[in-house]
Amino acid sequence: MPNTASAKKEQRKSAKRRLLNRSQRSALRTAVKKARTAAETGAEDVESALKLAAKKLDQAAAKNLIHKNAAARTKSRLSKLAKKKTAAAAGS
Repeated sequence: MPNTASAKKEQRKSAKRRLLNRSQRSALRTAVKKARTAAETGAEDVESALKLAAKKLDQAAAKNLIHKNAAARTKSRLSKLAKKKTAAAAGS
């Protein structure tokens, strides 16, 4: 339990930040999952799902929600998967 007024205030701020970060992280994970699912199933909205996921990843990296290299790595893997699946679909 916080004893001083500043510690109490910091605890309130921390709780508020935690809730905001949780919702943003959840939205990020949902966007990435939708993009991955669209790429794997070969849906026609792959391009828009990838674009949205890349935007969410960049925003999360800018807010230090995730590391910038983690965002770049995830974007790279998503685009690689999408290219692989579209090439396989075009080839078959």
